[in-house]
Amino acid sequence: MMKLLWLLFWVVVLTGVGGLGNGADPISTVVVVVMENRSFDHMLGWMKGRNPEINGVDGSEWNPVSASDPDAARVYFADGAQFVDPDPGHSFQAIREQVFGSNDTSAAPAPMNGFVQQARSMSENMTAAVMNGFRPDLLPVYAALVQEFAVFDRWFASVPSSTQPNRLFVHSATSHGATSNDASLRKLKYITKFYSYAGKFKEHASKGALPNYAVIEQHYLDSKAHPANDDHPSHDVYQGQLFIKEIYETLRASPQWNQTLLIITYDEHGGFFDHVPTPVQGVPSPDDIVGPDPFFFTFDRLGVRVPTIMVSPWIEKGTVVHGPNGVPTATSEYEHSSIPATVKNLFNLSSPYLTKRDAWAGTFEGILQTRTEPRTDCPVELPMPVKIRDGEANEEAKLSEFQQELMQLASVLNRRSPPHELARKNSEADECPRRHRLHAGRRQALLRSRSVCEAYGGRRGADREDEAVPHLSDFAFGRSCSSLTSKEFVVKDACLEIFVREIYKKQALYSLG
Repeated sequence: MMKLLWLLFWVVVLTGVGGLGNGADPISTVVVVVMENRSFDHMLGWMKGRNPEINGVDGSEWNPVSASDPDAARVYFADGAQFVDPDPGHSFQAIREQVFGSNDTSAAPAPMNGFVQQARSMSENMTAAVMNGFRPDLLPVYAALVQEFAVFDRWFASVPSSTQPNRLFVHSATSHGATSNDASLRKLKYITKFYSYAGKFKEHASKGALPNYAVIEQHYLDSKAHPANDDHPSHDVYQGQLFIKEIYETLRASPQWNQTLLIITYDEHGGFFDHVPTPVQGVPSPDDIVGPDPFFFTFDRLGVRVPTIMVSPWIEKGTVVHGPNGVPTATSEYEHSSIPATVKNLFNLSSPYLTKRDAWAGTFEGILQTRTEPRTDCPVELPMPVKIRDGEANEEAKLSEFQQELMQLASVLNRRSPPHELARKNSEADECPRRHRLHAGRRQALLRSRSVCEAYGGRRGADREDEAVPHLSDFAFGRSCSSLTSKEFVVKDACLEIFVREIYKKQALYSLG
C-alpha cells in the first residue's frame, strides 16, 4: 500500500510543478473530474441520434430476464431515464453477473447479458432503472460538450468493481490489489496540496495560477442546503450537470484556457446497462498482485464502459474517439490508467511508467495535436441543465454503503478507531446516552471550527497530525452507520464534508466545501 501511495504522489507532485512541458504539446494544465457510477449507454448512449459516429444505442439493445434461459423474455434498452432511486448493484460479484450472466468468466467476448437478471435479484423495480438512458435534452451540458469537443466511446473502468479501486487507478495505474472499497488505510502516508473548491479553485483559475495537474472533487452527501453533485444514485444528475457547467465556465474564463485540458470521466458504471463488451483478453495485471479472497482477482480484465469527455480549445469540434487502434499494443484500450500514461507524455516525464497497466493503456495526446493554434469559437457558457428530481434532497434517506465507507475510511485516516472497532462500539446500544453526553461538548467545538476546515482543508491532518479532527463516533452516538441519515450528518451536524475532505485531500487539489 505504501508503494501505491508513492505512485499516486509521483503523478500529483511531479505534474504539480511548473515548467515540465517540452514545448511540443500545448497543454500545461490538466484538470481531472471523476464523477460517480453511470455507464456510457445510460448517460451518453442516446447521443448517437445526434452524431451517428458515436457507438451508442438505437433501442435494439436488450437483456434477457434470465441469462441462462434462451427463451426468457427480453427487456429492451429505452430512453426513459429519470431520477434513479435506489442504487443499482455494482459490487465485484454484481458486476461479474451483469457482464457474464453467471459466475463463469470464461466467455470472450463478454456477453453483457446479466444486467436485468442481477437487477431483478435486488428489486423488480430496478430493471427499469438499469435499462434506460437519458435523452440528450435532459443532459444539455454533456450534449453541448460532446458537440463542441471530444467524446470517447470506448473508455472502460480499470477494475470490474466499485469506487475506490477505480479512483486509485486514475492516479496510480493500480489499486495495489484492492477489489472493493477499503476502509482500513490507517498506515497511509501522504503529502498534499489541498484547497477549497469554492475558496481557491476559481481564484486560481481567474489568476492563471492553476497547477499543472488538478483534481476536483464533489459533494458526496445529499442535503437541501448542499445537494450532492457527484451523480451517484440516488443523487440528482441535474446537480452534476450544474457542477460540470460551473467548472467549464470557470476554466473558459481563465487566462490559462488555451493551455488547459479538462478530463471528465466516471469511476465505474454503477450497475447500469452498457452494450459494448468489457475487454477480457490481453489486459495486463499492473503489478502481479492478486486480489483478496474469495475472488482472488488477477486484474486481467477491465470494468464496464463509462462516459468520458475531454475539453480543450486544441480539440476539433465534434471529435469522437474510438479505441487506441493498436497503440501501444495490439490489445491496448482506453481506461483510467490512460490518464497517468498521457500525463507522462504531455509533460515529457523521464520517469518510467507507474505500472504495467499504464504502460499498456492507450494515450490520447493525439487529439490535442491536430491543430496549429487553439480554437476561438468555444462557447463561453453552457446551457442550463434540466431539473430531473421532483422536490428536494431526501435528508431522511439512510446513508448508502459508499457513504458509510467514506465515513469509516475518514475515521481511520484520522488515526482513530479501525472499522471493526467502530462496528463493535456502534453496536453497543446501551452506550448511546452516555456517548451522546460525552461528545456533546466536543461536537459543538468541531462545529465552531467548521469555517476553518472549509477555508483551507490542506492544513488539517497532513501537516498537523496532532490537531483534533472529527471522528465518526462524535456523530454516531453509539449507532450503526447504516442507521444514520443524510440529515443527521449533513444538516444537523453540518460537518460531514470534513470527513470527505480528510479522505480525498490525499489526492485532490480542489474539493467542494
